[in-house]
Amino acid sequence: MANIFTAIDVETANPNMSSICSIGAATFEDGRLTGKWYSLIDPHDWFSPINTAIHGIGENDVKGARTFGDALHELRDVMDGCVVVHHTHFDRTAIAQAAQRWDVDIPDCIWLDSARVARRAWTEVSRRGYGLANLCELIGYDFDHHHALEDAKAAGQVIIAAMESTGLALPDLVRRSVAPINPQASDPRREGNPEGVLFGETIVFTGALTMVRSEAASLAASVGCNVDGSVTSKTTVLVVGDSDIRKLAGHDKSSKHRKAENLIEKGISIRIVGEADFMAMVAGD
Repeated sequence: MANIFTAIDVETANPNMSSICSIGAATFEDGRLTGKWYSLIDPHDWFSPINTAIHGIGENDVKGARTFGDALHELRDVMDGCVVVHHTHFDRTAIAQAAQRWDVDIPDCIWLDSARVARRAWTEVSRRGYGLANLCELIGYDFDHHHALEDAKAAGQVIIAAMESTGLALPDLVRRSVAPINPQASDPRREGNPEGVLFGETIVFTGALTMVRSEAASLAASVGCNVDGSVTSKTTVLVVGDSDIRKLAGHDKSSKHRKAENLIEKGISIRIVGEADFMAMVAGD
């Protein structure tokens, strides 16, 4: 999975999610907008004044426009087998509801919610403030809200900013989006498998990992490591998220990272490694 994805957004004519009246799609490759698609859609449904006030589309605007089924057929090239970004579950649900109504198959794609990505990329929006407008203000991107193409482009920019902020490539971002917001919340402690190749090591994890922290702990234990939740004089290996290990300014590092460095200065033997190197150790490479 390369860093190629298509962001999609829809507007609806009324509170029924199947009443899609416009669709926008924006394709990005390696951080650049490489394609865009927009169409009004005739939902064959009534228009709510409230919805029209939000997006400016009325019944007269969609006369003679494509149906949802026709639009989805045109979009399959950028959706089938691809990562498709949507902001919150609304757009994905609307597409599913409209597909059911029009009796067409939903594209076989990898759905990626940019709101979930943002909540894991920036702690200040982990609980609130992860609406598209607020996120675009956070990342410094101006856009025309509630226009399907502009919203799709904005969701794409959130993904690009999150990749830059976390240092994660798109496949890792997909995996991270379905992991807990705070993977450290669960007890990381494990006893190492005495038959494991790394038996005798005591390992601690810190920073943004591409895998759920509990999974990393279980993997380490399976190859023999005792896993602890804090850095002590017994720690022999500190695994740091690859994006975090590149941070050189002292307090950009986690407290565990700084404590490990302090112990090393005092003569305690601790190896600090990135997640990728840890995975290579586990694999025996």
